Amino acid sequence: MLRTPGVWTFLLPGFAARQPFAMLTIGIILLVQHTTGSYGSAGAVAAAAGVSMALFAPQSGRLADRFGQRAVLLPGVVVHAASVSVLIALALADAPLWALFTAAVPTGASVPQIGPMVRARWAAKLDGSPLMPTAAAFESVTDEFTFVVGPVLATALCTGVHPAAGLIAEGILTLVGGLLFAAQHRTQPPVLRHGEATGTTGGGRASALSVPGVRVLVVAFLGIGSVFGGMQVSLTAFTEEIGNPGVNGVLYGIFAAGNMLAGIACGVVAAKNGPLRRMVIGYVGLALSVSVLWSLHSVILLGAFGLLVGLCIAPALISGYTLVESLVPASARTEAFTWLTAAVALGQAVAVTSAGQLADAHGASAGFLVPLVGTVLALATLLALRTRLMPGGGRTAGRIAARGTAPEASGEDHRSPVPVD
Repeated sequence: MLRTPGVWTFLLPGFAARQPFAMLTIGIILLVQHTTGSYGSAGAVAAAAGVSMALFAPQSGRLADRFGQRAVLLPGVVVHAASVSVLIALALADAPLWALFTAAVPTGASVPQIGPMVRARWAAKLDGSPLMPTAAAFESVTDEFTFVVGPVLATALCTGVHPAAGLIAEGILTLVGGLLFAAQHRTQPPVLRHGEATGTTGGGRASALSVPGVRVLVVAFLGIGSVFGGMQVSLTAFTEEIGNPGVNGVLYGIFAAGNMLAGIACGVVAAKNGPLRRMVIGYVGLALSVSVLWSLHSVILLGAFGLLVGLCIAPALISGYTLVESLVPASARTEAFTWLTAAVALGQAVAVTSAGQLADAHGASAGFLVPLVGTVLALATLLALRTRLMPGGGRTAGRIAARGTAPEASGEDHRSPVPVD
């Protein structure tokens, strides 16, 4: 797969440019908590950026389909770097909270959606190839790896150099990596006509979110986002409580390393079960593993159970992205991927706010209740509506395909080679 001509030209800059997604939240939390002394305020500002990212990410995917990735990325990374700079300056100047919220909105809205864009480039390169499932697993592992590198790097910079150093590095990586990625215009997917990009013909309009199965996956990914956000705030508060803030990066790194290791295993081990069953099993394990975090008061135990939580996240994420291929026509998949990315960001945003408030009022242990509630609610939804994730469960996808926007309409067979269940 990696010997495919031209792929390294977008993989390397894409890796650098996707780090901000993993660095932004923790960078904001550490900076704002330092300047305000409140985890609740820090979580609220980070949540404003996360909600903004979640609202604008699907629109970014649609614009990239219609006008090309380069046209969206070039102004986006410049706006993001400028917004981060303003947010840092306001925080260091002890600006009022409303000013930090105002700066956080464009900061989150302009985060480049590199992950979905890289997936779209793989699809263009390997159109109809049996290597596509391998590419999907590879991208999921890369996403997990960013959650190993990004938060650990941001935490180390904020605690070891300067409270603003994490966000400064995030802005620089976004600008440099995004410009380098946008420069690889030869590998970007072809720009679709307006009707093809939106899944419409004649004036109708259909979004990837109109597919019932995608809506179920969005709820599931909201729960996963609650784990990321709740772990970031609660681990930070816990290490502050024990007087050893430097160990925060280690604990979160162990949690993220579990994601990456499980992602690698999912990519190299031939699964006997379909992605739906793997997602349900992974989600049950996730809900069970986060259910004990609130009762742990030892660094060693938190590290051990954090690793277990990470090991359960990757199967759920990878299975969710795999299910998109069987639920959504090719013309709407980039948007579908951005909806899932946005759901993680939104869940993370809600979690950092809730966990921050609970940590301020009742201590770090209370913050760990947020990922527990988020995963239990998402698991209940997943179990109740799992039939919508089976082939034929997404009737809207069939109507989109009937309009001629699905791969079958062009005579190509893009059916997933992996059984759904």
